[in-house]
Amino acid sequence: MTRGAANAVPQALHRAGMSGALLIAGILLASLTEAIAGTVLALAKGDISGDIHATPDEFALLDVSYTASKLAGFALAPWLVTRVDPVRLLLAATLTMGLSSAVSAGASGLDTLVMLRLVQGLSGGVLLVSGQAILFWLFPASRQPLVQALFAIGAVVAPAALAPAVQAWLLDSSSWNWIFLAILPVALLAAGLLLIADTPPTIVPRQHSMDWLSFASLTIAMAGATYLLSQGNRWDWFEASRMRWAILIVATSFGFFLVRQHRERAVFDTRVFKVDDFTFAFVVSFVAGAALFGSAFLIPAFALSVLGFTASGAGELLLPSGGLFVASLLLAGGMMQARRIPPIATVPFGIAFIMAAMWLLSGSTLESGAEDLMPALLLRGLGLGFLFLSITLIAFGRLEPASLASGIGLFNIGRQLGGLIGVAGLQTLISQQSVANTVVLGAGLSAGTPALAERLAATSSLLVSRGMDAVAASTAARAMLGRATMGQATVIAFDTAFNAVALLFVAAAPVIIGVKIGLSRAAASRRRRPGTTGEEA
Repeated sequence: MTRGAANAVPQALHRAGMSGALLIAGILLASLTEAIAGTVLALAKGDISGDIHATPDEFALLDVSYTASKLAGFALAPWLVTRVDPVRLLLAATLTMGLSSAVSAGASGLDTLVMLRLVQGLSGGVLLVSGQAILFWLFPASRQPLVQALFAIGAVVAPAALAPAVQAWLLDSSSWNWIFLAILPVALLAAGLLLIADTPPTIVPRQHSMDWLSFASLTIAMAGATYLLSQGNRWDWFEASRMRWAILIVATSFGFFLVRQHRERAVFDTRVFKVDDFTFAFVVSFVAGAALFGSAFLIPAFALSVLGFTASGAGELLLPSGGLFVASLLLAGGMMQARRIPPIATVPFGIAFIMAAMWLLSGSTLESGAEDLMPALLLRGLGLGFLFLSITLIAFGRLEPASLASGIGLFNIGRQLGGLIGVAGLQTLISQQSVANTVVLGAGLSAGTPALAERLAATSSLLVSRGMDAVAASTAARAMLGRATMGQATVIAFDTAFNAVALLFVAAAPVIIGVKIGLSRAAASRRRRPGTTGEEA
């Protein structure tokens, strides 16, 4: 695509304001279908596994197949948009997502659901990359802050806050089948908007032919990494031979891919890494992904397993955070677009708000309620909005149109892998801390301790007064004390995990700053090199 053509297309769409609005709405709804499909297993795990009679190992295939296929979709989409008109590609991926989800609502066998999850993951990865690339290609740079803020509502806010609330309500009021079925009307509405939006053609020049051997090796590596990170804690990581095999497969497949990619640009257009801003944002995306996915895992898990919330209660807990997430996205986008504030300016605020939110959550107790958690959740939403819009604009603002889809695919892979690493680390931390805390707390409950004797006597007396005989009351009192000890140990473990997310940015800061300094020095060195123009540098 020449620069003249790249400028003519946004101007044409800018004149057709209604078409632009319909296109944005269609892409937002398309990304919403992926948000619903991608988070359906988080709350509906027990319901689905019970209905299809799946063991934990079998059920894990549903989650692993979707995520691995989605990562493959991120890698495949940059090549597809050079072969198929991007809007038609987005339309096909959206309809595929809707139809496969509708079929999933009536599926009763594990094998069928696994195949459908593979289709959903692949179509989800393709529609996210093609949808965001279309917005960058068809709208001028001056309008990108608000355009990307709107896209983030469907692609980032919905899976982090909005979709879990809707799914929890459907689970409590009906069944998991309705969650899948609800995707179909959203997909049809998105497809309708994309069809009636009179968008100009998007011309993307063909790059290299796809090296399918490299793509296959990358897909195997990402599937192995997904299985390793999602199931590692359950199998005690390196203690299980299957985990060691997974590491070997990932290392071998990824190493083969890197060699082929370096020689032939086999899958991605790696020229995106010559743009310093993209490289910097790509590194930050790992940390941001860990913070987003990690906190989205911790908060509902804490509400459900510790505070005893219902599924709908846990889902509703994230709604105010999602609302402020949307507000901060639009606020940041408005300031960047109207006041020309540089995207990097909101990054410190985003990090500070997220760290403060996690620190506040680390003080939670067994008696905490929704009102106690709300200030932290609102701060989290505010911080995520400031952080994610900024790194999106930093990453893609200076990429050439021909390299944009590859950049978006790579960025999404980085964020997804960062999220998987973050959740895996937090799951392991909670498991280990719960056991260690139980041992420490139990050591303080030695026989003969006056406080222990008084607690057991008071509990036994209460049970006897309610009709239980003395022997049974004494046994029940000890059991209740054991459960209380385990509950307190779990609370402390979750508080440690909340603190870990806050400290993640402290630990990552030297790396991020070092990368930024290194990139700046490399750019300065290129500018000083004889025969190198400023634009080439």
